[in-house]
Amino acid sequence: MKFAKKPRWAAVIGIVGIVAIVGAIVAGVGAAPAETSATEEPQTDSLIKQKPILTVTAVKPSPGRWSDTLSANGNIAAWQEAVVGSELSGLRLAGVSVNVGDMVKRGQTLAHFAGESVAADLAEARASLEESRATLLEAEANVARLKGLSAVLSEQQQNAYVTAGRAASARVKSAQARVQMQEIRMRQTRVVAPDDGMISARSATLGAVPGQGEELFRLIRQNRLEWRAEVPVEDLLRIQPGQVVKLQVAGQETVEGNVRIAGPAIDTTTRNAIVYVDLPVDTAARAGLFVKGEFQIGESAAQTVPNSAVVMRDGFAYVFRIDEEQRVGKTRVEVGRRQGGRIEILSGIDAGTLVVNQGAGFLADGDTVQVVSALALAAASSGR
Repeated sequence: MKFAKKPRWAAVIGIVGIVAIVGAIVAGVGAAPAETSATEEPQTDSLIKQKPILTVTAVKPSPGRWSDTLSANGNIAAWQEAVVGSELSGLRLAGVSVNVGDMVKRGQTLAHFAGESVAADLAEARASLEESRATLLEAEANVARLKGLSAVLSEQQQNAYVTAGRAASARVKSAQARVQMQEIRMRQTRVVAPDDGMISARSATLGAVPGQGEELFRLIRQNRLEWRAEVPVEDLLRIQPGQVVKLQVAGQETVEGNVRIAGPAIDTTTRNAIVYVDLPVDTAARAGLFVKGEFQIGESAAQTVPNSAVVMRDGFAYVFRIDEEQRVGKTRVEVGRRQGGRIEILSGIDAGTLVVNQGAGFLADGDTVQVVSALALAAASSGR
């Protein structure tokens, strides 16, 4: 059986068709992925850039007036301290009535000595005074009789009577002085407070025999304390009597005092002067404390933000500004005073600049954020 031969041109056309189909398939397989990646890659980048990495709150600097302050350190000490000592010697302490920390009044008995020997000396002095007065009375009577006997007595005899009268008068005065001395000693057997105040130290011991002038007690007069601040000489002109001073006493609330006077002398070693600040009588501060204080110099305008808006990095202060696209920019600022959870911004941003408040510590320059209210952020945090 014979088959009819196909024309040669038909075979050529078939081969060309097959090649074209294979080429189209290969081209389609190679071109399609390239086109897809070209269109999809920019869309992925755009989505990443627009997605916020953190939800934050934002604030603008707030204007206000803040107190100008001057900081200093110093010791708290007694305004005046009185030393109460023994004015007698050789007497035994028979009683001690007060202890350290007791409040006393002027003239109150703090201690007393055994005064039997002083009482005996006083009695003897009084008896001697009476004897001297009796002698004086006799001498005065003799002088009075001279008026009637002047004609029969010699001038020498008359002078003797007058002299005896004067001597008797002198002995009376001497005896009176001895009585007064013994009365003083009797009063000194009671050790009394020289002023109102608080007993800050006690060395008096029951039964001891202290020497004359030996210290028995120390007394903070009127229970008044003062803060002795060490202030550099260049700042002295800013301090005036009457200015308010706030002391930060450990474990206590702020203690307020008032400047009394700035010391006239400058320490040649530290170049500091002592400024004396009166403290209130009812303060809980104690003498001997070393504390920091601030002099309230006056008031000035201040532009402030919350402390949380300022981030310290590498020793410098920064805030994160927020632009219209919710992108943050790290900006270095100069800070000043701190007060009540806020910090003063001296330079770096304007009054209308929007900066990150809560969440600033977790950001980097160029991050995108979502800004919400503080209430919403708190609600979102509590719902986690």
